[in-house]
Amino acid sequence: MIPLPESDEELLAECDVETFRSRGKGGQHANKVETGVRLRHRPSGITVVSRRERSQKRNKEICLARLRVLIARRNAVKPRRIPTTVPPAEREKRRAEKQRRSVLKRLRSTSIDTSDG
Repeated sequence: MIPLPESDEELLAECDVETFRSRGKGGQHANKVETGVRLRHRPSGITVVSRRERSQKRNKEICLARLRVLIARRNAVKPRRIPTTVPPAEREKRRAEKQRRSVLKRLRSTSIDTSDG
């Protein structure tokens, strides 16, 4: 389980922050300003990327929100599966179906001589 810091500043301190030039719409603004943000959370190894907004600060906030969701999802405890047994009636149905299929296959494989000789 990975401890999740309360504040964004503490969470950001646990991350490697990388900025890059966004691609796509935005024209000259997107081509000259590094607004894309990539966060790598060192303790968990999770990487999140945002280049949706034209503001680096807003993209960083989006990345932090996504990172919180992914860490919480990883920390979630899955309920333990309770193994179940096959009921006797269902077991009997399966056995009967296997026998029926077996008979059909046996009938299919017997060679019947159809030659007129």
